[in-house]
Amino acid sequence: MAHTTFHLVIASVGETQFDGPVESATLPGESGEFTMLAHHEPIVTTLKKGTITVRTGAEQKQFDVESGVVECSNNRAVVLL
Repeated sequence: MAHTTFHLVIASVGETQFDGPVESATLPGESGEFTMLAHHEPIVTTLKKGTITVRTGAEQKQFDVESGVVECSNNRAVVLL
């Protein structure tokens, strides 16, 4: 069975806001909102002011962001705020 989750870290200097497996993450990209799922193609892009929505099964969490960078590869994504 294929993995339906990927590992996501959302961090800023000195603080980790989220670190764990997720089913999806919707992010406010500079070129528009986009959703990442398991096995997303490698990407590095900047984020604009908005909200990151993380889905972990039945649970949904939201994180407000002013700006940041996201890097995704090898079924793992790191958001630096």
